[in-house]
Amino acid sequence: MAWSFHGKAQLGGLLLSLLAWVCSCVTTVLPQWKTLNLELNEMETWIMGLWEVCVEQEEGATVCKAFESFLSLPQELQASRILMVASQGLGLLGLLLSGFGAECFQFHRIRWVFKRRLCLLGGTLEASASATTLFPVSWVAYATIQDFWDDSIPEIVPRWEFGDALYLGWAAGVFLALGGFLLIFSACLRKEDVPSPRMVVLTAAPPSCAPVEESDGSFYLMPRLGSCSPKRSFCQGISGPEECQ
Repeated sequence: MAWSFHGKAQLGGLLLSLLAWVCSCVTTVLPQWKTLNLELNEMETWIMGLWEVCVEQEEGATVCKAFESFLSLPQELQASRILMVASQGLGLLGLLLSGFGAECFQFHRIRWVFKRRLCLLGGTLEASASATTLFPVSWVAYATIQDFWDDSIPEIVPRWEFGDALYLGWAAGVFLALGGFLLIFSACLRKEDVPSPRMVVLTAAPPSCAPVEESDGSFYLMPRLGSCSPKRSFCQGISGPEECQ
């Protein structure tokens, strides 16, 4: 099957959105949102995520403890939990809708106009998932920078720094935006309802109506089924045979 430019744009948007959705899921689960290196004990590294805080030891062992209360978290981590979970839902829903609206998905009961709308809605949801991914990641990064350069904190106190999950989250947000824009662009390429070649019906010139002789000697033109124009349901009675007007 030969792929059109419209189909290639859809496929590229779907693949980018799928990759971004997986990266966003990994970002939500990873605990490496913040890292802390202790100068007094360089053999341990503290890492903090949305769900737990862990201690990585130089020997390779990692000890993690989940947060006891959601309300005890900083404000940026509370919002990040909610927004990242919302991003997973929006991204998955956008993938499903875009998949049903893609050119490679053939189903005889789905019209092209409806498929275009599905693809457009799916791309919009992917773009929304990008916003709900980039915002919490950037907020946590901003709060980390503010705490790192806070003059009210003594210099001997260790400072939290960026973790690897933040960079992965930024990449996921950018890929979600690119995938969503590609899906929207592919939906805008096809503005008309293009039927499938199997749906094309060849129309022939309508034949004239067949005259039927009545008992009083006059003729009436009775239309055959499907032979006359659909705008006229019957032929007017005349004294001689004529074609339908």
